[in-house]
Parts: sequence; structure tokens; C-alpha cells
Amino acid sequence: MTKELQDQMKERFDVLVDDLMTAGLFLEQAVELLERSMIGRALRETKTNQSEASKLLGIHRNTLQRKMVEHKIDGKRPRRKPVTRAQSKTARRSKAS
Repeated sequence: MTKELQDQMKERFDVLVDDLMTAGLFLEQAVELLERSMIGRALRETKTNQSEASKLLGIHRNTLQRKMVEHKIDGKRPRRKPVTRAQSKTARRSKAS
């Protein structure tokens, strides 16, 4: 990161800190807000791949999972409904016919 980019980021962050302080947020609330936002974005960018999201955030996967539970963030991919044994037998019989 260049010095110029660091300076720009610091200015933007200072404005954010001013807004948070003016709103009366405590440090713990501000940290939670920042963590939720960054974790949510990392999960979206990695299509809910927790290993990739943790690398993007620079934290261990277990830490990411703990924070997801802590902040009630669901990062699971929608799963297909498993085929039951009865359904698979019916499918096999219809193929045989």
C-alpha cells in the first residue's frame, strides 16, 4: 500500500470514527459493526467459502467461524436436499422399466 493510499484511508477512517463517536456508539459496538461488515463482505466475495474468506480477512478459519457464531452470521451455502433411499429405489425402478 502506498503512502498516498494510506493517507487517504486514514482520512476516510477518521471521518468514520467521528460519525461513530457522534452517534454515541461505544467501542465494542463499533468493532462489532466493523467485524460484521467485513466478514459479510468477505463471505460474499468468496461465495461463502470460509477458508478463502478467512485468508482474505487475515484470520484463522476457526476464528472466522467463532465470530460468525458470535455475530449470528450464516455463511452456509444452500444445500441440496439429500435423496432418500426410497426415492433412489423408485428412480432406479423407473429407469429399469
